Amino acid sequence: MPLLAISHQTHEGFEANPNPNSRKVIDVRGGPDSLVWVVQLSDAHFSVHHHDRALDFQKLVGPALSIINPSLVLITGDLTDGKSKDMLAMNQDEKEWIEYQNVMEEVVKRSGLDKSIFYDVRGNHDNFGVPLLGGSYDFFSNYSLNAQAGRRGNVNSVTLQTKKRRYLFVGVDTTMAIGLRGPTNLFGHPTDALLAELDSELSQWNFELNKPVIKIVFGHFPLSFLTASETGKTLKDVFLKCSISAYICGHLHAKLGKNLKRHHQLHSSRLFQLNMHQTQPIGSENCLHQTPETQEFWEWEMGDWRSSRAMRILAIDRGHVSFVDIDFKSGGKETIILPTFPLDSRLMWTRSLLHNYECNSMDPSSYTTIRALVFSAFPVVSVVAKVYDSRSGNLLPVMEASMRKHEGDSSRGDLYSAPWNFKAFEDPSPQRYWLQIEAIDNMGISTLSELRPFSINGLSSQLSWTWKEFLVMGCQWDALYYPVLWISLGFCLFSLLIPMALPILFKKQFSFKNFCKDKGVINGFGWALTELHRLHVVWIGMLGYLFYLILFPWFSGRVFTDGGERLYMTYKGWVVKLPDTGRKIEFIGVPDIMVIVLPHLFLVVLPSIFAEAALAAEWKMYRIHFLSLSGKKEDDCVDREKKCYQFGFRIGTRWIRKLLILLCLGILFKHFQNCRALLKAYEMNPLLHCPVYIIGLPLILSYTIYKTGRV
Repeated sequence: MPLLAISHQTHEGFEANPNPNSRKVIDVRGGPDSLVWVVQLSDAHFSVHHHDRALDFQKLVGPALSIINPSLVLITGDLTDGKSKDMLAMNQDEKEWIEYQNVMEEVVKRSGLDKSIFYDVRGNHDNFGVPLLGGSYDFFSNYSLNAQAGRRGNVNSVTLQTKKRRYLFVGVDTTMAIGLRGPTNLFGHPTDALLAELDSELSQWNFELNKPVIKIVFGHFPLSFLTASETGKTLKDVFLKCSISAYICGHLHAKLGKNLKRHHQLHSSRLFQLNMHQTQPIGSENCLHQTPETQEFWEWEMGDWRSSRAMRILAIDRGHVSFVDIDFKSGGKETIILPTFPLDSRLMWTRSLLHNYECNSMDPSSYTTIRALVFSAFPVVSVVAKVYDSRSGNLLPVMEASMRKHEGDSSRGDLYSAPWNFKAFEDPSPQRYWLQIEAIDNMGISTLSELRPFSINGLSSQLSWTWKEFLVMGCQWDALYYPVLWISLGFCLFSLLIPMALPILFKKQFSFKNFCKDKGVINGFGWALTELHRLHVVWIGMLGYLFYLILFPWFSGRVFTDGGERLYMTYKGWVVKLPDTGRKIEFIGVPDIMVIVLPHLFLVVLPSIFAEAALAAEWKMYRIHFLSLSGKKEDDCVDREKKCYQFGFRIGTRWIRKLLILLCLGILFKHFQNCRALLKAYEMNPLLHCPVYIIGLPLILSYTIYKTGRV
């Protein structure tokens, strides 16, 4: 059993807390005194259609926790799936919550841990179609571990306390106050009141100076999927103000990338961060003054249980935060190794480490040994630390040291350490030296930790995002939604209206004749858009469709689990009426609706305009060719134009038109695929609840194909 003493926080100087269960203090007893560790799980997505997720969770997590013996177990959202078998309808299903409750009871039993150290937070899937927190469809408030422990607030904290330090963990629920059905329930929506409460929880030890405090926040949404509050404040503002060490979260799943991590500092861009690390300052640190309040923190998103069967162990060793992610897809693990020092220079570097090292203000005792936690189901007979030098391009062993187990009564876990001359590993390259730990149990089975680069002097090893990782971690979508929306709408309108301004701007006519003389990009686009403008029915239809998207509701549907009244969505958000009071609330679910609005504009509307312009241009070329063969002649039909046509249509089969028709069919397929998902998600009839949105553009495309097929 874990050696923990749990108490409510009662010391003086704290402001009154309306939720007495939101703050707890746990005295962590037993060695090692300088170290605590916790377990994080995320995105379990228990589903009535996929019982293997719950069965594997029950079978694997309980025994693993009994070996790891963490001080806390944090489950960061999406406890249940809330999706139909075809993944299109998204509602709460009480059967999934009952399964979650039963599985967690069994996990607690198998782990041997105190149930009160398990914390869970709500994810967006746990909030699908929940119109009122505490209402009949808010199953989180009945079946979650937090609810069973009486932790009813949106912010809950727990402090782990040893002889030398305090470790403050704060959980925050930022899901929508009014839970819409998916897919327009994708972002966290903190309010000013929530941010004030979070600030209060993170500041609770500010006047207790006898022990340093390490602060960790856990929640569901990455910061890139969180909106600003009513006054423009963000979670990042609170985190920087309160000097947290790390924010751990879920939501994005491992399929979007393995490097969903981000280092945050003060004065960073509100819209973008191009890479995992912000620019590291070059040059010596200013050591004349004491280290200022740390205005930086790490954000570490973790993989999901749903598909990846992932678990994370996070340790804080003498103030240094590190973690290891475990993959249970191939079954349980007999031995798990977590190096706690030196730190991974790619994912755990901080600005303060560089300052402390260059100014000789670090704790020397934290640097003089290599340290690692080893969790094993069998007795461990040997642990070895291996250091490799990569300067030659290959990993060459330069150090191998046996590690000794931390001795002490009532140890909570096995910490191994080995002394070393850390000064020998100073280097301007943060990726020169790599660390690996090997553990051998009494069965003779060897387990190796992941190779990690380290930097003793606090330099950061740059690790680049893939384009997919950048889109989900590096872009602040709540701030980008309206700029991207208006740029896309503006470009669509510009494409339709520019033919009327082209002769004035360029002092020439854009025609097939001029295109044959100068086959430039501008001439080609200008001529194609001009030909589209001459197809008056098509041009007016597209212009009218765009103004419809701007001025009118796109569709109406049911957004709550209990059905209820039909509500409507515009590009500004949903206009809803609350079922209990009938109160009308305008334009919620922003920027969540971007998952509908932006794909429709970029993948359907804009390609349709270009496809129609290309069809109009091809029709003009073929018409000239046809008239020349029939002996007829238009005013601008000259020999040069006939040669221009024949250059692109040697066989006379109009193969470009056929390709363009295939493109149009692809656009229509994508459009109807999206519409099918929306019809199922919001229980809509296409003819009654969204006729213009669904049918308008296909009619315009079909008429364009028909019109340009006639000579």
